[in-house]
Parts: sequence; structure tokens; C-alpha cells
Amino acid sequence: MTFLLPSADGVADEVAKRLPQATILRYEDGGRSGLGEVQFYCLPYMGDGDSVALIAQLPRLRVVQSLSSGVDNVLGSVPGPVTLCNGSGLHHEEGTAELAVTLILASLRRIPTFALDQSRRSWHHLRTDSLEGKTALLVGHGGIGQGIERRLLPFGAQVIRVSRTAREGVAPLPELPRLAAQADILVACIALAPETQGVISAEVLAALPDGALVVNVGRGPLVDAAALASQLASGRLQAALDVTDIEPLPVGRPEWAMPNVLITPHIGGDTFAFARRAPGFVADQAERHLAGRPLANIVKPAQES
Repeated sequence: MTFLLPSADGVADEVAKRLPQATILRYEDGGRSGLGEVQFYCLPYMGDGDSVALIAQLPRLRVVQSLSSGVDNVLGSVPGPVTLCNGSGLHHEEGTAELAVTLILASLRRIPTFALDQSRRSWHHLRTDSLEGKTALLVGHGGIGQGIERRLLPFGAQVIRVSRTAREGVAPLPELPRLAAQADILVACIALAPETQGVISAEVLAALPDGALVVNVGRGPLVDAAALASQLASGRLQAALDVTDIEPLPVGRPEWAMPNVLITPHIGGDTFAFARRAPGFVADQAERHLAGRPLANIVKPAQES
């Protein structure tokens, strides 16, 4: 059986060690001979559109394994007879929750300003804000949202929860504009789907109080980028963005130069903890597929033709 795997983080090496009888093609090698035999394809982590487009060139493909938790950029490219699995459980949720809290604290405590002062050797004292007593509106309350909440509460923050599925303590999405009016911090951490695209709309942003912080650690298209840029340009809101509607964020976008915006380059789930877990997880999945056992983390099961 032929596996197409990334070399990064030792994924291909681990599968080759565990399955010496398998044929291993390495994504980074660039050569595309043997693609016609590939049955199992693990996408490179944080790969570009070319890595997803390659799915269409694998006629015998049976499994696509993503190393990311979110697979919104892959789902539409996976043919019916192919099973799609994600990388849930590889520390993405924990890493993204950690980053969300880091971005909140860095924004409130004006860390980018002090880092700039340090680069200039300038000692300039400023009084900064605190999480104590702040209300955080979590738009999404799955693994990431729950992880953010657990990390915010010890700082004295209050939490409001919104999700696609309303349940006790978690409001439905149509409540967003009303709840946004109560929030000092809004965190977008919901999965991207047709019903959540643009969910942080102009109406929601306008409902936020003056000075509120918008944090996006989900997907860029969750937020109406033009509406957010307008609010940021006026100075009414501030933002911390790990994801943007176009990635990489184009150099001409005004967000780069705004003093009330903190930008990180989509690093939420990319931690050393993830890198340590990924090879063993992919090897486990490869062993399951080779032995005909059920796969873990199935997002889209194969459809029989």
C-alpha cells in the first residue's frame, strides 16, 4: 500500500518505521511519480492550496488525513469514496486556547507598545488594563472555547457563551448582537461553516462597547473584515488577530499599521506539543487503514458509490 506523507516533524519517518512493508512517498520530494497508487494521503500541516488540489490527482485515494482540527478548506475537495479525518486531539485546542488568552493579556497590558519601546531603548511608563472584572463573549464553545474559558476564569473574568447549538448556559447565534453589548472582549473561536461565515457581522461589531477587544483565533472569514477595519480605523475597537480573511494578510492592508491591532501569523495550534504528537497519530491511522480497522477523527466518512 502506498502512503503520501509529509516529512515535516518526522511524520513520514515514523510511518516508515512502523510499517516497513508500506511504500512511502514524501510530499516535500516534489516528484509525483507513484501518485496513481496512493491510498492514504496526509496533508502537510498548514499546507497551501496546492496540497489540497493534489487530492484530485490521486485516483486510488481512500483516506485524507488532515493534521489540523478545522478542515473547512479541505472538505469540498474530498471525493465521495474518500474518508476525511482531522487532527483533533493533537493539542490544537489547548494551543489555540493558550494563544487566545495570550493575545487578550498582551492587548490589555499593552505588550506590543512596550516591545516597541524596548527596541528603541525607551523607558516609558503606562498604566494598563486588567482581565479582572472583564466580560468575555466566547463565540463558539467547543474544545477551543471551553479551553479559553478554563484559562480566563482564574484571572477574574466573566464569561458569556454562544454557539450554533444552544444548551444550558450557551446562547444561540441569533443572540449575538444583544450579548455583544455586554462584552468587553469578543473571542471568535467557532468552526467555519456556511452558517458561521461573517457571524461577527457589522451589527455585532457595532453593538460592542467602545474600547472592546475583538480576538479571532478561529478562521478569518468568521469576521466581516471590512466592518472590523472601519471600527479599528476610527479607534472605537481594538483587535488581536491570529487569523485573517486572506492569509497571509496582504502587505497593503491597513491592519498592519494600526496601533490598536495585534497580529500573529496563524500560530494558534502550531506548538511543539503538537509536533511531538503528530507522527505517532498519523502512524496509528496508517496502521488502522492498513489493517482495515476503523479510523479515528472521521469528519466525512466514505460514501459507497
